[in-house]
Amino acid sequence: MMKILVVDDEPDVRQLFEQRFRREIRSGVFSFTFAYSGEAALEYLHDHFSEVVLILSDINMPGMSGLELLRRIKQEHPAPPPPTVMMITAYADQESHKQAMQLGANDFLTKPVDFSALKEKLISMDKA
Repeated sequence: MMKILVVDDEPDVRQLFEQRFRREIRSGVFSFTFAYSGEAALEYLHDHFSEVVLILSDINMPGMSGLELLRRIKQEHPAPPPPTVMMITAYADQESHKQAMQLGANDFLTKPVDFSALKEKLISMDKA
C-alpha cells in the first residue's frame, strides 16, 4: 500500500481525492492522509515519516507555503529514502516551478489537477 500525504488548505480537497481514488483506496492500493497546513504536515511527518511514500503539496497556503514545507522536509529528513514530493499550484509560473525543483521537488502539477494523469503516475510509482 502506498501511503500518500496530501497538504492543501482547501478542505474540499479530501472529498475530491477520496472520490477520484475510491477504487484504489477500497482495494488497498493507496492510503491518503490529509493535512490542511504546512505546519500540520510537518507535525504528521514527525510521527509517521517512514510510512509516507509520497507528499502532494499545494504551494500557496496561509502560514507556511508549500515551498517552505518542501525545504523543511528535505532539511529535516535527509535520511533515505526520502518521500517523493509533488508540488501543486493554481499558478503555473516559472519562478515557483524553478524554486520547487531547486528545493528537491520530484514533480510539479497545476490545478485543476488532472486526476487521470496523476493516477497513472501514482500507479507507475507503486509498481517501481
